[in-house]
Amino acid sequence: MSQSPTRDDFDRYMVPNYSPQQTIPVRGEGSRLWDQDGREYIDFAGGIAVNALGHCHPALVSALKEQADKVWHLSNVYTNEPALALAKSLVERSFADKAYFCSSGGEANEAAFKLARRWAYDNVGAHKDKIISFRQSFHGRTLFTVSVGGQPKYSEGFGPIPGRIEHAVYNDLDSVRALIDDETCAVVVEPMQGEGGVVPADPDFLSGLRTLCDAHQALLVFDEVQSGVGRSGHLYAYMHYGVTPDILTSAKALGGGFPIGAMLTTDRVAPSLAVGTHGSTYGGNPLACAVALAAVETIDTPEVLEGVMHRHALFKEHLEAINREYDIFKEVRGLGLLLGAEMAPAYAGRAKEILPLAMEEGLMALVAGPNVLRMAPSLVISEAEVREGMARLERAVARFVQDA
Repeated sequence: MSQSPTRDDFDRYMVPNYSPQQTIPVRGEGSRLWDQDGREYIDFAGGIAVNALGHCHPALVSALKEQADKVWHLSNVYTNEPALALAKSLVERSFADKAYFCSSGGEANEAAFKLARRWAYDNVGAHKDKIISFRQSFHGRTLFTVSVGGQPKYSEGFGPIPGRIEHAVYNDLDSVRALIDDETCAVVVEPMQGEGGVVPADPDFLSGLRTLCDAHQALLVFDEVQSGVGRSGHLYAYMHYGVTPDILTSAKALGGGFPIGAMLTTDRVAPSLAVGTHGSTYGGNPLACAVALAAVETIDTPEVLEGVMHRHALFKEHLEAINREYDIFKEVRGLGLLLGAEMAPAYAGRAKEILPLAMEEGLMALVAGPNVLRMAPSLVISEAEVREGMARLERAVARFVQDA
């Protein structure tokens, strides 16, 4: 009988682009996980906002098992029923008229940025190719998406990077006015910056971007890879703000843990992705689309979305109570069940040090950069699990402060 893999096997066999925790989870149910030794953890990390319905949710397991007995893969030489059903569902539930499927958020953004440039090329000319994004933004790990992203550390050493991309200051409309012109094809923005520190957009900022794009015949692209599919308390965060983009990207929670990404757009823009202009081998995969349809139909209900807002208040209440006791956070912020606690000046840059302590206390959490403790739990996590998870976090924080 072969031995169970260990954390040492990661260092021995895998490329060192990640540095995972020492614990290896092997089983999950709802908002709890168990490791190789049978130790239990409450999951506030949610696979980085992916496991929107927790682990092994019955609706997703059922959809996967049912589709597994039918057809797994066809390629895009053919279409398939789950892909068509998912596209119809997303179009009917959003601003969009058309959907494109791929395998990840990075691929969805790659498609969105290519579409924006191709649309401008088709409708105005080759000179209209400038993309405006924002500092501290994150849009994926392909060379194009890290270039549009506003964190140079992710593109350093991979040059030359694609050109004609400029970065404004998030939540600063004047900085966009200084850059936008009639050669701008798109403004790309996260309604809430995730990797950049869990920073929600100001409503006037997003509505101002919509006005500027309209004035300069540019497309407004919302990256909702992290903020979408119920995370904000709405199916998509643009609904929270009442600002409608021309293109929206979605992934992470869309598949509830099964890899899938989507780009949604309008009939005005979609024709520029004509036959042969773009593609994805696994895009529209029947297994992925069947699971995603079950996820969307489960999440986009008043019960779940209203529950997100209630749980947001509960998380914030507990985080602020911890802060009153230990004075560790400068600010607690976020929308719905994507929350960030920025470290106080005395602990600046040390958010990551809390994670292993939390693991020792039986809690999984995240960071968003060096200075923000991030939480992206299941949208249906129970109130009892929130309270127990926060008790575990408080014990970790107490140890951190004591040893700081």
